[in-house]
Amino acid sequence: MSTPRTLTFLLYDHIGGVDTLLYCLSNASCIVTVPDRLPDTVCAAVETFGVEVLPVSPSFLNLLILGQAYKRHDLRSLRFITYGAEVMPESTLRKCHELFPHVQMLQKFGTTEVGTLRSRSRASDSTWVKIGGGGYAVRVVDGILQIKARSAILGYLNAPSPFTDDGWFITGDLAEEDGEYLRILGRKTDVINVDGEKVNPAEVEGVIYEIDGIHEVSVYGESNPILGQILCAQISLAVSATNSQSFIQRVKAHCAARLERYKIPVRVTTVEGVLHTDRFKTMRRQWVGEGTT
Repeated sequence: MSTPRTLTFLLYDHIGGVDTLLYCLSNASCIVTVPDRLPDTVCAAVETFGVEVLPVSPSFLNLLILGQAYKRHDLRSLRFITYGAEVMPESTLRKCHELFPHVQMLQKFGTTEVGTLRSRSRASDSTWVKIGGGGYAVRVVDGILQIKARSAILGYLNAPSPFTDDGWFITGDLAEEDGEYLRILGRKTDVINVDGEKVNPAEVEGVIYEIDGIHEVSVYGESNPILGQILCAQISLAVSATNSQSFIQRVKAHCAARLERYKIPVRVTTVEGVLHTDRFKTMRRQWVGEGTT
């Protein structure tokens, strides 16, 4: 049985990129590289070289869907799309499942400190995942995912230990449990404090992504002398809105119908430019380019 052809999308200074490379080398898999990571470039490589495994980030998948690069290339060779590095919006995952019914969507999880864990998604359209085994154990304590591994870093020089006294690595990732499955909610450090209420920006971004025509979304907190922080959302549109104020009101109305009041963005801005890093992870800070509030 031949090993699958894999496109190395993730960078090699990221645990996901290193994991992909080492897995391919240890299994004598064919590695396909690309000169850049634009959706059309990646899709063209999938078509040309018959790529079967595509490891990417949720932000990239959203760009691929909105730009419709999948319509311009033959992606029938794909068997697996693995994703990680950030929280997957449920709307993006559902759309991928609809567009690529022949592809199995697999969520991956790993950290630089302990490595990449085995994972199994509950279903291709589910954000619930089972991780661990093979020398790893997981638990959730006070809403934070912790991992115990046979091999892990000793710690960081001149920094507090990221491990508990009994040897569990504190990931800093918020998680909830359903039996043996977990759902990763986002980084604890990304949580926004609105008048004492905790808001996970990934949750709000996922709701905004449900609106048609959204290219990218970034939700972040801004200091406020009364509330501590207020919730702000930056949105890049697939097509420029003819009436940005009307669109902004539609965003707030949609959030009001789906979220608690304190999770509704106070400030919504449409921006011109990308809202992801060069690793295709959402940037949760104020965009300094052009924008309309």
